[in-house]
Amino acid sequence: MYSPLNALAVTLAVSLVRASPVKIVSRQASNDTQLLTDLTTISGYWGQISPYNDNPEDYFGVQFVGLPSGCQIEQVHSLQRHANRFPTGGEEDGTNDETFASKVMNFTKANPSMSFSGPLAFLNSYEYIMGQSYLTGLGASTEFMAGVQFWNRYGRTLYNASVAQVSYNASYTNGTTRPKPVLRTTSQSRIENSQISWALGFFGPSFQVVPDATVANATSDFDVVIIPEGGTENNTLAPYDSCFNDNVDAIGYIGDSDVYTYIPIYLASATERMNAYAPAGFQFTTNDTYAMQSICAYETGYIGMSDFCTLFTEDEWAGFENTLDIEYYFDYSYGNPTGRAQGIGYVQELLARLQNQFITSSNSSVNSTYDDNSSEFPLGRPFYADFSHDDNLVSVLTALSMDYFREAPTLSQFPPDPNRHFVLSHMTPFGGRLITEVIGCTSADPAPVQNHRTQYYPTQYGYNASDATNKFIRMRLNNGILPLNTIRGGACDGRVDGMCAMSSFLQSQEGTYALSNYDFACFGNYTIDNVGSQGQDYDGTISASGIVQ
Repeated sequence: MYSPLNALAVTLAVSLVRASPVKIVSRQASNDTQLLTDLTTISGYWGQISPYNDNPEDYFGVQFVGLPSGCQIEQVHSLQRHANRFPTGGEEDGTNDETFASKVMNFTKANPSMSFSGPLAFLNSYEYIMGQSYLTGLGASTEFMAGVQFWNRYGRTLYNASVAQVSYNASYTNGTTRPKPVLRTTSQSRIENSQISWALGFFGPSFQVVPDATVANATSDFDVVIIPEGGTENNTLAPYDSCFNDNVDAIGYIGDSDVYTYIPIYLASATERMNAYAPAGFQFTTNDTYAMQSICAYETGYIGMSDFCTLFTEDEWAGFENTLDIEYYFDYSYGNPTGRAQGIGYVQELLARLQNQFITSSNSSVNSTYDDNSSEFPLGRPFYADFSHDDNLVSVLTALSMDYFREAPTLSQFPPDPNRHFVLSHMTPFGGRLITEVIGCTSADPAPVQNHRTQYYPTQYGYNASDATNKFIRMRLNNGILPLNTIRGGACDGRVDGMCAMSSFLQSQEGTYALSNYDFACFGNYTIDNVGSQGQDYDGTISASGIVQ
């Protein structure tokens, strides 16, 4: 067990975090040459590096979003992504950004009498200010707000909060101590720091009625399990470590190759436009222009602003997002033979918790050393919070066979379909979260409720814990209720509110491990013939006899 620093002084900015659901209007292809200048709109096209926004509850097509009468959420499982970070060392990510920035800075240093003009004049004195991979201050504020939201949405009713209770209380009303919640994180810096910031929001040491300037007991109310990341150990929160084929370039990075195919399709005009403001001797390439879009997103996620952001049309931003969707669909989802295998470990842990079972041996990324005991993998707790990566959320949805998302991004159409299903800004933005709610109901077939209604206290709409013997599963992705009726096989068909009877949900997942073909997908000796995906849908898996359809 591990607890972070016992003395933390925290100053938190939340300017980029919207705590309330924001209705997102269906996008329309603009076919417009006008440059987009509204940062709120622009930032909605940044895929997995978008700032966090709640999806509307009905975003994924579930129209009845209220909790039925006689029902209440009894347990919550959260798979929480880290928030805003610096670029990684990926070739199409931080490496391309740094290459472009160095190209600009080297040119201006060597040619002081030659200048960029017009909207690119700022490049004459530009310096690249970002690091690599670490959580930013705005990222910490996003995670802090996620912890506050989790308390407000779930903690209040899970723990039957008293009037004006703003955060978790470690004691029962009779004064005895509750079992400590156990939070899990990987050992990677940005993941662990996200867990720390989330905990500050949920447990509330910096906003108690009686202020504690030392925040002396910031970590006393919970325990933390840190699972090593970066080697070859099993880790469901960083499952690529133990899935060796994911680290084979020709298999694990199929989508990355596709990105470079799509960039010239959508950025040719923008690159020509940039070159009109470049001095003689400096030539923008489409990869340079792509870096400018990426730097815009990362600088905004770091300091909240960037001079690169207002240089593109809305269609060009839509093209940028499509490149990210391409990368993740063909690296981590149905478009990659390891997509299911990477997500299956967390699915196994979720199913184990739902059935109050330890996992004593592993056939996946599960680390049974952690999952076979009550101190590190406790059962029957009101909530679970696990901190992970964006790609893991995508792979978990794939392993679940949530076929709503089985819709490959275009490799050639520009602008892309604005209303496609696989859109990372709505799936796994910075601070994204996949929530599994366990709902207890008096009725085996509770009447759906169309409109949202706030739960001010657990029994407000007729819930009685002693009579709520009928258990249901409902899942949310960034607040949007997921259509569980799109899970392959039809076990969760029959309801219009996204709820699925617990027994039916468990039935829907009975074949998930077999479908992942974990051993062969991760360790088998196979090759991918073509560079890039060529649009191939592997259904997230592969077997020794060939592609599984």
